[in-house]
Amino acid sequence: MQAWKDYQSENKDRFLEELLGLLRIPSVSADSKYKADVARCADAVKEHMLKAGCDTAEICPTAGHPIVYGEKIIDPKLPTVLVYGHYDVQPPDPLNLWTTGPFDPQIRDGKIYARGACDDKGQMFMHIKAIETMVKTNSQPCNIKIMIEGEEEVGSSNLGKFLEDNKERLKANIVLVSDTSMISMDSPSIESGLRGLTAVEIEVTGPNRDLHSGVYGGAVANPLNTLCKMVASLHDENGHITIPGFYDKVADLSAEERASINQAPFDLEEYKKELGIKETWGEKGYTTLERTGIRPTLDLNGIWGGYQGEGSKTVLPSKAQAKITMRLVPNQRPHEIGELFQKHFESIAPGYVTVKVTRGHGGEPVVTPTDSPAYKAAAKAIKTTFGKDPIPTRGGGSIPIVALFEKTLGLKTVLLGFGLDNDNIHSPNEKYDIFNYYKGIETIPYFHKYFAESAE
Repeated sequence: MQAWKDYQSENKDRFLEELLGLLRIPSVSADSKYKADVARCADAVKEHMLKAGCDTAEICPTAGHPIVYGEKIIDPKLPTVLVYGHYDVQPPDPLNLWTTGPFDPQIRDGKIYARGACDDKGQMFMHIKAIETMVKTNSQPCNIKIMIEGEEEVGSSNLGKFLEDNKERLKANIVLVSDTSMISMDSPSIESGLRGLTAVEIEVTGPNRDLHSGVYGGAVANPLNTLCKMVASLHDENGHITIPGFYDKVADLSAEERASINQAPFDLEEYKKELGIKETWGEKGYTTLERTGIRPTLDLNGIWGGYQGEGSKTVLPSKAQAKITMRLVPNQRPHEIGELFQKHFESIAPGYVTVKVTRGHGGEPVVTPTDSPAYKAAAKAIKTTFGKDPIPTRGGGSIPIVALFEKTLGLKTVLLGFGLDNDNIHSPNEKYDIFNYYKGIETIPYFHKYFAESAE
């Protein structure tokens, strides 16, 4: 609509400045020292909702960080879209690898560099600006409810209770989420599935104190050495995960489904060049696109123990620790995979160490239907603004709340993301293209328009 285009053009500089202001707030949910900043960010999101034209917006306390909830109801008889996003961000470490400060957003070559630029402040804020566009031009086609949480990066542990306690308030026809990516702006896509997640933390203990490696080395097992060997044994020479039962419930895709996945534009040489690697790695018998979308994984996310300061300290550490996450595919269940991991890891522990496995947060894998009115509305919206039909893809990441929406509220989700795989989310120098930000604001109102028309 021309009114939308004109309004967005007239206000684009303000839209960008407001996002930069939000990015300056270090809303790191995983670190308690940022608790006040997380609360400050929630307040800022609430104020932006109200300024955008929401009739109501409020801070909803939880046992952890608050949820911000707003509504713009124009006619109870019309369809209702529930928008979800998150304002919390990953920790910025390691700080020395950032070119500029993680909470000092900078624009370089048309890209915004800051923690949360893409995941998920930039993408979440597109929805608030889209609501503003529709409200201020008096052209909102359906009811909108918007829920922005502050704990997605730490597992959304309090969101389930909020959903249970607010089923009536959250009644809607579909959930709309922008926390995913496209293949590229030249090849727009919509993710039709996400992998699930199981997180664990491991502690391996040897002697009752740190020991002198000269006096005791060779006679007492080193927990760090032992942990490394145990973790290395979790994959075989073909990249296959060795935990018994791990693949028992993995759904095998047909040859046609696999062929469809591999039709997406993908340049392997460019992929390796962009990552600075000579070769890819993964489960034998699968392509890179299959490995990152339809196959489960197990990855060591961090490992530590012993002396890590400057210089040398000849110590044999008492303890070694590690964090591991496993990405899951349809039919795998987080708690079952967690149990399998714990049983296996404890069983392979040699007698000279003790092992403690602590299971952390998780999320169910999901597949969203591509033949639903909501998906078709999203595809039509992209066709309108990009001039191309989107390609359905499977995302490698996890958004635990998507399965929870279906389980608790009975709602399907459309994953209308505008990020790129190379946006460095969870990494130093996270970025988000300004073009993508504006394109999202342009496209989202069309989703609401076409979704409302599908219900007529």
